[in-house]
This record gives sequence, structure tokens and C-alpha cells, in this order.
Amino acid sequence: MTIRDTLHETFSALTANKVRTSLTMLGIIIGISSVITMVSIGQGAQGAIQSSIQSIGSNLIIIYPGAQRGPGYQVSTGRGSSHTLTPGDASAMEQNVANIAAVSPESSGRYQVTAKGTNTNTSVTGVTSAYTAVHNVQVSDGAFITDSDNTNLRKIAVIGPTTRDDLFGAGSDAIGQVIRIKGLQFTVVGITVSKGSSGFNNQDDAIYIPLSAAQLFLVGDSSYVSTISVSAVSADVMTQVQNDITTMLLDRHHISDPTQADFNVLNQASIVSAASSVTSTFTLLLGAVAGISLVVGGIGIMNMMLTTVTERTREIGLRKAIGAKRRDINIQFLTEAVALTVIGGAIGVALGWGAAYAVTKLGLLQTSISMSSVLLAFGVSAAIGIVFGYYPARRASRLNPIEALRYE
Repeated sequence: MTIRDTLHETFSALTANKVRTSLTMLGIIIGISSVITMVSIGQGAQGAIQSSIQSIGSNLIIIYPGAQRGPGYQVSTGRGSSHTLTPGDASAMEQNVANIAAVSPESSGRYQVTAKGTNTNTSVTGVTSAYTAVHNVQVSDGAFITDSDNTNLRKIAVIGPTTRDDLFGAGSDAIGQVIRIKGLQFTVVGITVSKGSSGFNNQDDAIYIPLSAAQLFLVGDSSYVSTISVSAVSADVMTQVQNDITTMLLDRHHISDPTQADFNVLNQASIVSAASSVTSTFTLLLGAVAGISLVVGGIGIMNMMLTTVTERTREIGLRKAIGAKRRDINIQFLTEAVALTVIGGAIGVALGWGAAYAVTKLGLLQTSISMSSVLLAFGVSAAIGIVFGYYPARRASRLNPIEALRYE
């Protein structure tokens, strides 16, 4: 039996009952499209989280205050709420720790901000001129905070595009406008370039003012900062810089036991790695859940092929009687099962790709389709045809031709 004959017989068998064939393929179609859509959502979420973390700075190391667990200290009720980091710590890092590109001491909090009868509750961060280099912040209009602004305690503010839209209207010219934070007037001198929002926070919904002004007018204490952000010169030295910072701060804070440290040092690379691990597990879970429908589709194919074998018993007997070998019968029915899954898989890939594209276009979630996931899904669909088609094909090939010819 030639390949051409096998394909012709396969086409004839599948088109003989179009409704049954279509319904059988439907399980594979739904399974493949579900797998591709779910995996693309998971991969898109992973990419979005990684991009969001990396967008807050390059080669970033963040030092948060944390209450020391010893006599005379009060346990912190939240990250950054204790007062254990000082501007002197930031200066010491810049002067004594090697491979540091920039150091940015910061004082942040959430405040109700008003302007021209409008108001919003947003993050207000006291910063120095180094903040732009450490956190990859750019200004689209106006200028950012300078060292002179900090020295002279100027009441100025640089705001994000979302904050501008909330306070002054979408796309309005906010340069020179006045906003009020805790009843104090600050003049807007700059608008940052949009970075977009993430699952963690909206980096466009923020206000930056001079660190000295934040400490004096908002916090009322210039002896501490809420965080210190450090940019290493390269990703290769981040671990070493983190260790050097930890050693230096332990010495400055007179702490001999590292487990009693009154600060926490976070490495951006570690955060990205942890987030990637979580999202990878999430993607695997989504794919596994969607893959259940593939198994159901495979069972449907087996059921159809077994029914087909029963319906074509006399045909099988006739073929064997005129010389068809067991191998020919086996290949014929196995080809029909594989054809069902391959055609269904192709349609499922197209639907899954379209569904993922639609999810992105509608702005519901960011998706990312990789060719490897498409090829894997298509390969799995072909494998399902072989696995679930093998038993019906084997059963057909083992039919006794005499008994088959007698079958009614």
C-alpha cells in the first residue's frame, strides 16, 4: 500500500462523517488553543514583571531600614518604618565602597496632594540629583532636582505624567503650576518620561521634591532617610557590592552579629530571579490545567477510532482477504488518528495565537507567544494521535479476516 493510497483512504474515511470528525477534532482544537493562550499569558506576565523590576534602576541595590532585634529597639511594624538609616550612611557608601556608580538617599511617603480644586493621593519622594542615574528616570519637560535645590531648600516638585493628568488634566502644561503637600506650596518644575504602571505600583504616579525639603517640611527630621538606593557599575559586581555595603553598615551601626542587623539589603538580580521563579511556576500551572483538555480530546479520538473499527469490520476483513497485511491495516488507522490531531492542532494553534493577540490588543493582559511553545503544542497534538490511535489501529490489524467478513 503506497503513501498516496494511505492518504487517499484517510481523506475518504474522515470526510465520510464530517460532523463526527469535526466534533472529535474540537477537543484537540480547544486543548491546543487553551495551552497556547495560557502559556502566552504566563510568559507575558513573567516578562512584564521582569521589565517592571528592571525599569526601577540598573544594577540596583536597595537598602531598607529594619528594626534591630535587641534591647532598646522597637520592632518595626512595616518595611522602612524604622529610623536606622542616615544620610551619613549614604555618604559613607559613596566614599568607601568600590564599584558603585551612584548613591541615592531617599525619603518617601504617601500624601494627599491638591491643586486648583483637584486632589490625589500619591507617593512623594525626597531625592537628590543622583536619583535619575540610579533609577533610570528621565524628564520630558522642565528639569529635575539639582544639588543646588537641596542646598537652598527650594520648594519645587517634579511630577509623573499620571499625577499631572490627575491634578491638571490630561496632557496639560503643568510647568510653573503650584501644588500643595501638607498645606505647603511646591512649584512644578519638571515632568518625568512615562514608564508605565506595573503590578507593584505606577511609576508615573509619583512626585519628587528635594530631599532636604522632604526631611524638613514633610517628615520634620533630617537625621534619617527611608531608603538608600545604590547603582553598581555592572551586574557582575552586584553581589560583591552588596556584601561590602552590608559589612560597612554593620561596622557603622556597631553590630557584630549580622542576624541582628537593623537594615535589609536587597539585590535587584535576586528580586528578578525570585519573580521569574514564581511566574515560571505560574505558567507551568496554567499550561498543565489547559493540558487536561488535551487528554480529554485524546480520549475522544480513541473513542471515535474504536467506533470506526467496529463500523468498518467487514471492510478490514475484505482487505485482509485480498492480501492486505497486518502492518497495512495498522498504518491506515494510525494515520487517520494522527491526521485528526494534526489538523485539529493546526487549527488550535491559529485560534490560540489569535486569542493571545486579542487579549493583548484589548489591554486585558500582556501576552508573549514563543515559537517553542507553539512547536511543543503542535508536537504534543501529533503525539496524542499516535498514543490514543495506537490501540484502535492495533485492534483493527488483529481482526481475523474470516470472522470480520461474517460480521454484520
